[in-house]
Amino acid sequence: MGPVQAELDAATDRRYRYWQTRILISTIIGYALYYFVRKNLSVAMPAMEQALHLSKSQLGLFLTLHGLLYGVSKFLNGFVGDRMNARWMMAGGLAVCGVLNLGFGMSSTAWSLGLLWMLNGWFQGVGFPPCARLLTHWFSPRVLPMKMSIWSSSHSLGAGLVVVLCGYLVVYGWRLCFYVPAAIALTGALLLALFLRDTPESMGLPPIESRDEHARPPTGGFGRLVFGNRYIWLVALGNLFVYTVRYGILDWGPTFLKQARHIDLTSASWMVAAFEGSGILGMLSSGWLTGRFFGGRATRVCPVYMAGCVGALVMFWALPHAGFAVSVTLLCLAGFFTYGPQTLVGIAAANLATKRAAASAVGLTGFFGYLSTAISGVGVGWLVERYGWDAGFLMFIAAAVVGMLLFMLCWPARADGYERS
Repeated sequence: MGPVQAELDAATDRRYRYWQTRILISTIIGYALYYFVRKNLSVAMPAMEQALHLSKSQLGLFLTLHGLLYGVSKFLNGFVGDRMNARWMMAGGLAVCGVLNLGFGMSSTAWSLGLLWMLNGWFQGVGFPPCARLLTHWFSPRVLPMKMSIWSSSHSLGAGLVVVLCGYLVVYGWRLCFYVPAAIALTGALLLALFLRDTPESMGLPPIESRDEHARPPTGGFGRLVFGNRYIWLVALGNLFVYTVRYGILDWGPTFLKQARHIDLTSASWMVAAFEGSGILGMLSSGWLTGRFFGGRATRVCPVYMAGCVGALVMFWALPHAGFAVSVTLLCLAGFFTYGPQTLVGIAAANLATKRAAASAVGLTGFFGYLSTAISGVGVGWLVERYGWDAGFLMFIAAAVVGMLLFMLCWPARADGYERS
């Protein structure tokens, strides 16, 4: 290799590292802001229930319809995301969600609130597919588990920060829980449009597989890469039960802690934020374990974490009169073990489907994940109204057990779907 070629290669490496860092940070912040205009409802619900005379079944229906539309949107937009410029798709979706939140904050009737929240669910589904496209195009399969687990901190950062923010805003009126996050999201959409770019090739850089000596360019169509892989279907089904636990606690946590454990709403919001914050550690540790000890096989780490989730939830439920510190600790452990599989499902699906169909694969797993809102939303609302909070919480424990068993069936799955040299 001559000195001129060496200098060109060094310049390419520097540009690659710069854009990889910029894309990673931008998508973390951008996706966290999607949560600002999605998970603000969970803190506002108790105040809305009182001010607008809404029932738990109505509030649960909001959550379910939002989640179902989100899941369908995430699935269908996965196919769009594999073909569309990720920069404009991600920024545009966030801007629309911000506008819909402004409208939600101005509404007072059940039908208008439901319609706007359903529309919000649809446009929320635009957020993840461009992230999957960006991460699989900018990072090789070898490093994707760790990079995607770092990116997945956006889930907990966004959800944790917004529940704390709204925990203070709700004191001055529930409508502020939608106005303020909407303003933040609209600002974030503008910044995404400025800072994001699409694939390496769009920047005049070589494709990512040229930087991994073991991976060949992916071959095959969507049918073989996504729908023909039974392990993608299994992790998608397992994701349904992971999300039942995750969204059940996130959506109903403030209401449960206030009504069943008699904790004030601001403190309850901090406890749910601690659940989310611990989830960041679960994401990072699961990605590290996947690469360090499991050869990139994310599906082998999932059942271990789900077993830990079962244990933490059982202890939290069985100790209703434990001190505040014990309750927070157990809730944090549940968050740690829930968010490991939550991020590994996306990693496993993206790597098994390769960069050619990554957005479609995570769209499929996301669709199953948000089907969970039929359980965690209206299902929990119906159960609690008739049988009390114990019945609702036992549903979360049962979901964690089923998820663990499904992930155990994925043990033989490969680390990724790329051809090997």
